[in-house]
Amino acid sequence: MKRKLLLIILDGVPLRNFRRLFGNLEGWVQSGEAQSWTIRSVVPSISASCYASIHTGVSPQVHGCTGNGNVFRLKEEDVFSAVRAAGGVTGAVAHSFWSEFFNRHPFDFVRDIEYDEPESDTINHGRFHTMTGYGQANQMTPSDVDLFGTLTNLCGRFGLDYGMLHSCTLDSMGHRFFHDCQEMDHACFVMDEMLAPFIWRWREMGYEIIVTADHGQDARGHHGGKDDLQQLSALYYFGAGQGPHAGAEIDQLQLAPTILSRLGAPVPARMTARSFLK
Repeated sequence: MKRKLLLIILDGVPLRNFRRLFGNLEGWVQSGEAQSWTIRSVVPSISASCYASIHTGVSPQVHGCTGNGNVFRLKEEDVFSAVRAAGGVTGAVAHSFWSEFFNRHPFDFVRDIEYDEPESDTINHGRFHTMTGYGQANQMTPSDVDLFGTLTNLCGRFGLDYGMLHSCTLDSMGHRFFHDCQEMDHACFVMDEMLAPFIWRWREMGYEIIVTADHGQDARGHHGGKDDLQQLSALYYFGAGQGPHAGAEIDQLQLAPTILSRLGAPVPARMTARSFLK
């Protein structure tokens, strides 16, 4: 492959939280070591629908995932399969929905929680969690530093060309506490502090990095509709590519073709949005 790339998805972070509370990411933009733009999610701006669109490059009205209660093995070509077809090695550390969308459905708690399948035509190395039992009183989310460490382990052991990590912590915190509170401020601060050392490490390992969210959240911790607080988030890019001007807005459907273009993999015909990096 031409390059290596990691996509880090922090679930449910509205644009204003990234800009206000992620001091390390914003500091790298200020110092010129990262570029950042606003990104607008598809609608419905619900998690599963966004996951599917991020990796297929098509809208929910095309791929058919209407929400978290409608998860199935997608039929569209996706980033994982395109990287594999080009000879790359893929990995994912994420919620189990990602395995169901892009590898096997339904999710098997024993078979699919952890797998290494070098011959797979989608995800070669998967580490997944289900959040079974999730609710207001118990978030059932892993520690994010554990997830970052797991992705780094996969990169080092298996030489991933493309790796994807997805964390639900901040989405869950927003649903529970809403956004104008000390708990949410602290949660964003901790995420930023945990992520920062891994940014350095992944860059030293030769990876370009994209950090973004699948969607935002409004003041009541809601998302799913067509509202700027629910749809808008930030995207941070560490790498040598050149993107649009700093105030530009990126469409979420541009992520898949951009990732494949940076990796040097052919972009499937149905991914019609333009890459935002040159």
